[in-house]
Amino acid sequence: QVHLVQSGGGSVQVGGSLRLSCVVSGYTFSDGFMGWFRQAAGKGREGVAAVSRAGRTVYADSVKGRFTISRDDAKNTLNLHMDRLKTEDTAVYYCAAGDPGFLLTMRESDYQHWGQGTQVTVTS
Repeated sequence: QVHLVQSGGGSVQVGGSLRLSCVVSGYTFSDGFMGWFRQAAGKGREGVAAVSRAGRTVYADSVKGRFTISRDDAKNTLNLHMDRLKTEDTAVYYCAAGDPGFLLTMRESDYQHWGQGTQVTVTS
């Protein structure tokens, strides 16, 4: 059974930084593609960033240049480093894993496994 356990997040002022991590078990981490999504209050879930099994990355326009996604295959860990945070980044953030493959995608339906969600709050 696949488990994704998230850590990090919290509350920070505008312009600050936060780091999210996601440890994956029961899954061949090095063979899969991974992503981060977020859901703000009253809105649908949206893709934030994704990384392929080969390490290629893609970002939503709203976070490009501020967020960095990375994967550590040796530790089965996915990370999201968030810099220059804005109030509009406030949301619950989810990590996600896709069944082994070569995709680089931020489409929610491509992912089969999800973390529990972590609140990120950016205050002015």
